[in-house]
Amino acid sequence: MVRSMVGFAGFAIVALIGLKLMFALLGGFMAILGTILWFAFWGWVFYLVLRILSPSMADRIRETIRGKRTAA
Repeated sequence: MVRSMVGFAGFAIVALIGLKLMFALLGGFMAILGTILWFAFWGWVFYLVLRILSPSMADRIRETIRGKRTAA
């Protein structure tokens, strides 16, 4: 009986450490994803303002990022 309790306690400790590690990695991934989405949002706002104020400049920036389109 004592052997079973020690085994379950050991398993619980290993499981808690594993869960803590898993959630730490998941939290780090979510933080990176949130940062990327935040930068993408501000890039979109900047492009939208630029599109309203200077459409030709916005077109040049779009061509620079995407590359020139060629007719197939």
